Amino acid sequence: MIPDSTALFGAPAPLATPPDPLRNKAVQLEAFLFEELLRVSGVASPSPSGGGDSQFESFLRRAHAEAVAGSGQTGLTEAIYRALARSTGG
Repeated sequence: MIPDSTALFGAPAPLATPPDPLRNKAVQLEAFLFEELLRVSGVASPSPSGGGDSQFESFLRRAHAEAVAGSGQTGLTEAIYRALARSTGG
């Protein structure tokens, strides 16, 4: 007897859901807010030695902000998403 493919390979992968533009906007907004928080707080400010880090600090802030927003750990994206969905009638 030949086993079925589920037994050999496990359960089939779920179908990918299409991207939600409203959720994408919520993630972008959280990333922007977190990036501004980092900028204003001076956490990613250049070193006092003046080693040229300042020209790249905005890229580092952006990368950190996108990582935080994309992780979903703060819950802010979900709150923004729900507020946007309510305001657009979605």
